Amino acid sequence: MSLPCLLLAGPVLLAGALSAGPAAAATLPEAIAAPGEVPVLTLHAEGAQIYQCKADAAGKPAWTFREPIATLIADGKTVGRHYAGPSWALDEGSAVTGKVAGSAPGATAQDIPWLKLAVAAHHGSGALADVVTVQRIDTSGGKLDGACDQPGIYRSVPYSATYVFLRKG
Repeated sequence: MSLPCLLLAGPVLLAGALSAGPAAAATLPEAIAAPGEVPVLTLHAEGAQIYQCKADAAGKPAWTFREPIATLIADGKTVGRHYAGPSWALDEGSAVTGKVAGSAPGATAQDIPWLKLAVAAHHGSGALADVVTVQRIDTSGGKLDGACDQPGIYRSVPYSATYVFLRKG
């Protein structure tokens, strides 16, 4: 689902031209819903989930999630980045860091979960300044399963997702 974004001149301000009616909210799993919040911006992400082979609690090698690396896209143009934190930074200067507050399964066993992330920190004064929640939805890929046999090695698994940035209504 691609929603248009509007880039305004001057100090570049990125604002979402969104419509999120009751039908959109009804399709979200309860675990990641954000009642009383409204979308500020919706962006597509293309990137990779990075995993490292490490010893688990039992001392056996297992894949451990390390970090995401993704490009944030609006109307076919790169408008920011998503990276460890988890953090999202827009080219116009605003950024947020979140903390997982809810999770729901992806559509298939190969898809990373849909998430609700509570914003824990803000940077800059742009489009993300009033964001309180980030939802990761419509995930495709990104999940790494299976055994790892060489501690210390890394694997990246391509993924895509939609990130919805919300503020209090």
